Amino acid sequence: MSSVTPLSELRDRIDAIDKQILQLINQRASCALEVAKTKIAQGEQGTFYRPDREALVLRRIMDLNQGPLSDDTAARFFRELMSACLALEKPMDVAFLGPEGTFTQQAVFKHFGHAVKAIPAATINEIFSAVESNYCQFGVVPVENSTEGVISHTLDRFLTSPLKICGEVEIRVHQNLMGLASSLDEITEIYSHQQSLAQCRQWLGKHLPHARLTSVSSNAEAARLASADKQTAAVAGRVAAEIYNLPIIEKNIEDEPNNTTRFIIIGQQLSSPTGNDKTSLVVSTGNQPGALHKILEPFAKFGIGMVHIESRPSRQGLWDYVFFIDVEGHSEDNVIAQALDSVKDNVKMFRLLGSYPKAVL
Repeated sequence: MSSVTPLSELRDRIDAIDKQILQLINQRASCALEVAKTKIAQGEQGTFYRPDREALVLRRIMDLNQGPLSDDTAARFFRELMSACLALEKPMDVAFLGPEGTFTQQAVFKHFGHAVKAIPAATINEIFSAVESNYCQFGVVPVENSTEGVISHTLDRFLTSPLKICGEVEIRVHQNLMGLASSLDEITEIYSHQQSLAQCRQWLGKHLPHARLTSVSSNAEAARLASADKQTAAVAGRVAAEIYNLPIIEKNIEDEPNNTTRFIIIGQQLSSPTGNDKTSLVVSTGNQPGALHKILEPFAKFGIGMVHIESRPSRQGLWDYVFFIDVEGHSEDNVIAQALDSVKDNVKMFRLLGSYPKAVL
């Protein structure tokens, strides 16, 4: 029969390990401060955040991890550690679609960690403006939902903005019904963002057919409104329930179990290749026969995977469209560079929106 280690001995061992961990964390933080000094001495200004470097570190941690912690858990620990160290080098402001409690704020913390200062903005346009004016170093904006498609406001804003896409982050979206009502029968009105209402259309139609659905600017705003009226409820994430002290009446009411929203990081910074990247561009061909084929043919020729393509009105003429395209690889990769050069020869407008690391977590 195997012996059992006494609890007191295990606790002493944990205390000793915690001491070592704390010492190592502070050693890492000291190295980060030295990095900042070196960068300043070399004349580097602006933010010290490097999306490519952070992606490589997190991927390396996941490769090194031997458990029992999962790869995702290990990576989240190191994300927060890097976030805290970066804040020691230079604090960073990141704009998001507010108010507090939105999925966009959740995306900020997932990508940058909690040591950044998250600045709420009322609209996607305000997020772009905050970064363009250098009020914030980066912004996080939603660009695509797995069930409801693209967020057109984000794509359209790129047509007038010089900003680059510096990274991406994906959030698994769990929608919850929250409010002060003691039963579903008491609820007469439901607030939520139009995207969230659409994502829960079937559940709401089945369980609350009598309730009026009202679209508001954000899920956090929906939770705020519901906190003031017992006969109303909100569809929102768990963070909004915590902020506005609302009981969750029903969990995970989204119609699609794998409902995911993709967010992009916008800034004025370019990312170096990491070996697992994505490139985004926008092109316009004008209204001509075979235009789309001319755009796509170079990617097929060089064996480049296309992740996404979306058309939007160019607002430059009747039936004139622009195409937003995501492909696998980095613009500095040889085959990607050759394909992009071929595309340029067949379009009247070409803009590289950015090459950036694929979402790590």
